[in-house]
Amino acid sequence: MNEDLTFYCVLKLVSGEELISEVLIDDNDDNPLIILQTPLKVETVHRGPTGYMKLVPWMSVPDDDIYFIKPDKVITMTEISADHEMVEAYLHYNLQKEYYDEGNKKVKASKKMGYISSVDDARTNLEKIFNTKDDIVSGIATHA
Repeated sequence: MNEDLTFYCVLKLVSGEELISEVLIDDNDDNPLIILQTPLKVETVHRGPTGYMKLVPWMSVPDDDIYFIKPDKVITMTEISADHEMVEAYLHYNLQKEYYDEGNKKVKASKKMGYISSVDDARTNLEKIFNTKDDIVSGIATHA
């Protein structure tokens, strides 16, 4: 899609579904269409006293990223800014999807996930922990 004409949008369909997507409006007089790129369905989940929004694929089976809907299937739609938290979640979801679609099965480790060390360093540290004997009488750990 043309990047200059697209915008992020939340749509409420007549089916009751709420979608977030990158949108392009094709306002052809004969057959106007709303073009959605990688739309995600927004679901509200309630857990006890709290609730949160969950993003899931709108269409589960197709491999297409672009969908066309007619304006009469939309109750309302509103543009949201690129720095909105829902857009950030939308982009994060789609980046993960692209990563897994490339055949990768593991999440890449980053410093934000916690301590990262080499295998040799981790092995040495774990061996130190497991080779420690506890002195039950004094409660002091000693190395063997």
